[in-house]
Amino acid sequence: MALDHSSLNQPKFRSQWLRAAVLGANDGLVSTASLMMGVGAVKQDIKVMILTGFAGLVAGACSMAIGEFVSVYSQLDIEVAQMKREKERDSIDQDQEDDDGDEKEKLPNPMHAAAASALAFSVGAMVPLLAASFIRDYKVRLGVVLGAVSLALVVFGWLGAVLGKAPTFRSIVRVLLGGWLAMAITFGLTKLIGSSGL
Repeated sequence: MALDHSSLNQPKFRSQWLRAAVLGANDGLVSTASLMMGVGAVKQDIKVMILTGFAGLVAGACSMAIGEFVSVYSQLDIEVAQMKREKERDSIDQDQEDDDGDEKEKLPNPMHAAAASALAFSVGAMVPLLAASFIRDYKVRLGVVLGAVSLALVVFGWLGAVLGKAPTFRSIVRVLLGGWLAMAITFGLTKLIGSSGL
């Protein structure tokens, strides 16, 4: 009796997709928050900050979707070409044709990958946007954005560690420090350039 390797690998592939979704959401979170903090360094207007965050969300989601589509389509082309070579090399009977049909169903779908990537990025990007949306006071707004983003970074760090079966504490610290560093550098450089009068 033949062993169905696909059924054995399904949990592994599911955890890989979930981990990729967490990483995509983390990208959206850090990128959008850094943009908003950078603009917040030189502009205190809430409307400018929100528009910047929204533009970052849309641009990032489109970039992630297109990048994932191209990457997965390239992978699909390689796998289809490999299947054709194997089909030509082996003798063709009815059972193998059925297997080919099953294999084609298991191939990666570029559209699904693109949509998932864009959605994951957008989920992360919504955190700083929602945190800043209803707070008029400039300093309070920056503090709330930093707090909300920090909490989300802790959650994403923990999820990434659990899905990747890695040490939880180290993963959380790494993700948190990385996010803080990205926001601090963006804020600092934008403040420097803004104050220089360029």
